[in-house]
Amino acid sequence: MFEAGGTPRAALTLQLGSYAGFVGAHWWNLQDAALHCESEAQEQERKVCPDVLYRAGRTRGRQETYTPRLILMDLKGSLNSLKQEGCLYGDMKIDSSVAWQGNLMTHQEDPPAKNLFLQDLSKLEGGMSSDGDFSPRALPLSKDVSQLPTQLHVSQKGHQLEGSVRVWSDYLRVRLHPRSIFTIHQYNDDGESSQLEAFGQGESLLHDPTYLEELEDRLHFYVEECDYLQGFQILCDLNNGFSGVGAKVTELLHDEYSGRGILTWGLTPVIHNVGVSWKDFYRLMNTVLGIVHLSSHSSLFCPLSLNGSLGLKPEAPVTLPYVHYDASLNYHSSAILATALDTLSAPYRLHSSQFSMVQLADAFNSSGRKVVATGAAVPFPMAYGQSLPDALCSYQLAVPWTPLSSCGEQKDSYCFAQSVVLRGIGKENHISNLPPGSQPKSALHACETGEEVLGSYLHARCPGTFSTSYLLQGPCKVLPPYPQFFSAHLNKQGFLLDKLPSCSTAVESIPVLTALQSSPAVYSALYSLYKELHRVDVRRWASFFSAGIELYDFQEALHELRTLSQCYKTSSELDESEDEADSD
Repeated sequence: MFEAGGTPRAALTLQLGSYAGFVGAHWWNLQDAALHCESEAQEQERKVCPDVLYRAGRTRGRQETYTPRLILMDLKGSLNSLKQEGCLYGDMKIDSSVAWQGNLMTHQEDPPAKNLFLQDLSKLEGGMSSDGDFSPRALPLSKDVSQLPTQLHVSQKGHQLEGSVRVWSDYLRVRLHPRSIFTIHQYNDDGESSQLEAFGQGESLLHDPTYLEELEDRLHFYVEECDYLQGFQILCDLNNGFSGVGAKVTELLHDEYSGRGILTWGLTPVIHNVGVSWKDFYRLMNTVLGIVHLSSHSSLFCPLSLNGSLGLKPEAPVTLPYVHYDASLNYHSSAILATALDTLSAPYRLHSSQFSMVQLADAFNSSGRKVVATGAAVPFPMAYGQSLPDALCSYQLAVPWTPLSSCGEQKDSYCFAQSVVLRGIGKENHISNLPPGSQPKSALHACETGEEVLGSYLHARCPGTFSTSYLLQGPCKVLPPYPQFFSAHLNKQGFLLDKLPSCSTAVESIPVLTALQSSPAVYSALYSLYKELHRVDVRRWASFFSAGIELYDFQEALHELRTLSQCYKTSSELDESEDEADSD
């Protein structure tokens, strides 16, 4: 069937839920775009190694393949035109012959229509078979491909996917292994009935031996072929019943694969505040239970969302200076989170990585701090030809990134630990290149390497903080079907222009800055969630608890959330929290 060699420092990705699918589709598209551009000159040790996330194999026809090491769980209806078994084996026709000699009536359902992007993708990758299914005969699935992104980019100039994307599979350009997609047929992706809307429902799914055995079988398939598995990265919906699925999955991984890293990203789409209803309380309770259980069984847990907060009435979505995204479109918001995640995760995916997933987590979670927050500049604002010292000095005391964990703006620069990654800045712009004998404008302008510039900036802004920093030359490739929602003030490489160009050009790559931080802002976010639910009688939503979780267990989780928040409390917040405790 497949031949797969071992992979050094391999990681297995699990995507749990619909919004995780949206983020994941962009994530894999970004990996694919980077893979096709690998031939560009970069320092080998500072390049991302695709083998960490991908596996090599062969089809039954001996065709080489290179597919994501991925298990993807979603509900019935989420695949649209994508086949659950993928297309690597061609048409897996089922013998429909019957012994009945009487009259037969055949009902045939038309296959889901493909949008223009998927139609173009099929044409470029090998054409369509006579019955409209994808034919993989000419599919370039090995690592040695170079022309597909350019061809697709040219063909996509006039395509706008905003009106044609309903589910994440509508813009996934990467072909998956037959063992990747795990459909939960018990619940529907859309509609008002059979929704996976409560934490207990998700937990109960993996109490079912059928689902549990299927998951374990897929895990063993991927894990056993790895020479060295450094861990698991999990993308999990936090706002619905998949938080319960994630809780059981992380518990299973924690118990079965001790010593491996488990990095979990809790995802929440933009919530539109139109008044508080029972759905908002369900969302909040799912979020609280998800944070407590996912952080308990993970090496590190990070919420990711463009919402200003995650409470009953979320604050307005964050704004990004040079991205004009539509907050109502998951296709847009998930692209931003995937871009941040692609850069955040670079430290454990480099050819010569200083940190494994376990070591990255260990750098953060001292004193019980297993929840971290993310900030990102997408793109990093830097003028074309500007030096890195000039760009960083322009911020002075301002934070150069936007918070993406719904923790709000940090009151000061203090944090316990941080990992910062800046990518997409050419080596010629790393330092100021002052003429001999010139007086440096700042300490940053006196630095001799780009790494020294970034490290000095972080040390000056966050003195006393344990910081790791990475400066990567390779930018983030934002080729189609990535949305073109960028400001007209950006050039093709994502750098700022002095004036608007006479004709608009598509942005093909961008510099990105990310910061993963253990900071006091986490205290405010967690404690505010605790306060919102502590003040109400949750027994009013009996249907939530009838789905499988006991009231006592929920109250215990609420207490654990408060205890977790205390790990991030500083002396400046001590008096305030004690006053609030007295009023509870």
